[in-house]
Amino acid sequence: MLVGRARHQAGALSAELRKLDATVIEIPFIEIRQPRSFKSLDAALGNLADYDWLILTSVNGVEAMWERMSKLRLTKPNFAHLSVAAIGPATKKAIEERGMKVDVVPKEYVAESVVRSLRRRVKGKRVLLVRAKVARDVIPFALRKAGAVVDVVEAYETVAPRSSQSRLRSLLRNVNRRPHVITFTSSSTVRNFLALLGAGKKGLAGIRFASIGPVTSSTLRELGLEVDVEAKEFTIPGLIEAVVQLMSDSSKAET
Repeated sequence: MLVGRARHQAGALSAELRKLDATVIEIPFIEIRQPRSFKSLDAALGNLADYDWLILTSVNGVEAMWERMSKLRLTKPNFAHLSVAAIGPATKKAIEERGMKVDVVPKEYVAESVVRSLRRRVKGKRVLLVRAKVARDVIPFALRKAGAVVDVVEAYETVAPRSSQSRLRSLLRNVNRRPHVITFTSSSTVRNFLALLGAGKKGLAGIRFASIGPVTSSTLRELGLEVDVEAKEFTIPGLIEAVVQLMSDSSKAET
């Protein structure tokens, strides 16, 4: 089993898979870095009184924003008036661990569901969306269409770790160590995986791909890869459940 999450986030997924007797190899397809400039984020955080809603779409965004708040010496009272939306339970938990209440978590943990949850609540409101440098524009586009004023600020960026390239290529060349399943937890992990792999898709025959949700699955298909299983709940526990089902189905097919 190959896990490609960022190094500091791979542990939980890997640990749960190992509990299921899976042999897990960790090669990060993604690395979290600070943006080139904090100017936009600092300006937004310094003017929180102007906003009605705060939207956070990942744990990385939460961590990056709170780190910046600490640098700026901002405190929780600055957020007291804000309504807060989190894209999923992990993001919600990260926000609540920092002492803030989360008002909205959509039924499905994708941008489209965030829009459905908020579109009737944001007309005439100012919204701050804190996210990665490169991300889909579903939320800002739809909420602006619904009458909100939306400011999008970058809190971090994701890159493909150069150190992973040789490890990944070496692994896929080794017939005795090639993984049966590769897990993908975001569209960025898919794109970076192929970038690290290099030209073509050699070495992928017989390997199955497990996706955390429909957006990641769409990216896999768009880039010419099969989706062998997709999590029903778009979370790490949901992905683990999907992988277990995939391996169970594979075992039955072989007998």
